[in-house]
Amino acid sequence: MKNLINIKKHFIAALYLMATLFAVELCFSSCSEDELQVQKNFPFEVQIMPVSKYIANGETVEIRCRIIPFGNYSETEYFFRYFQSDGKGTLRLFNEPPFLPNDSYLLAEKEFRLYYTSESTVSQSFDIWISDNMGNEKLTIQFSPQNAGTV
Repeated sequence: MKNLINIKKHFIAALYLMATLFAVELCFSSCSEDELQVQKNFPFEVQIMPVSKYIANGETVEIRCRIIPFGNYSETEYFFRYFQSDGKGTLRLFNEPPFLPNDSYLLAEKEFRLYYTSESTVSQSFDIWISDNMGNEKLTIQFSPQNAGTV
């Protein structure tokens, strides 16, 4: 009977030893790379508040935008550019000078307001593109106002 108890104790001790060795091996094998892997590339969406679809020559329309990333990486930068395909007008941030079409501009905040001022009496449209420094890019709005006098 004592032999059976001793065999049982040795068997349990061997199981604990094997479990400990397995845990140590798992810890060492999971740390095979020298650098910590940090996810930097997160997709994002752009929310835009509804805007009036009619605009008169000389009138300014506010476009409220918000970037919503699906993750957080502190070094992500967002950029803005636009292209006006029809009509004529200027687009700017609050007190900033007007943007030049197809030039890229750094956005300081994830929430911002753009102001479009019509400079023509014909139908106007432009595309706004938001991109990040990881290569993600979104076409966010196509705005086609018309002269208020032709409604």
